[in-house]
Amino acid sequence: MRYNIEKHEKYTLLSLNEDRVDSLISPQLKSEFVTLFQSGTNNLILDLKEVKYVDSSGLSAILVANRLTENNDGILVLTSVSDFVLKLLTISRLNDVLNVMLSVPEAVDAVFMHELEKDIRDGDND
Repeated sequence: MRYNIEKHEKYTLLSLNEDRVDSLISPQLKSEFVTLFQSGTNNLILDLKEVKYVDSSGLSAILVANRLTENNDGILVLTSVSDFVLKLLTISRLNDVLNVMLSVPEAVDAVFMHELEKDIRDGDND
């Protein structure tokens, strides 16, 4: 599996450099997600700019990342999603569950907004 990881203070950006996320890639992708969260990632931006095709195992991997972020009070943001992948997310109604942004800068804004809302919510609980 080909990918790049950029760790930032508030989020990790994983850019997947594959054209397909299918049963050949998904197990490795799930493992990478688990490793990232074990090493302290809370918020994840998944850049799918290169991805043209996702199957059910790919969706399963993405849902693992979503569950891991939620368990860590974080956010998963998908970005640069192809028309095919967006259509698949819509058909499976995952577009209502997952955060999808057009670009990485918009995804970064979504992460910072989530962090701000979390800080406000935590401040109200003090």
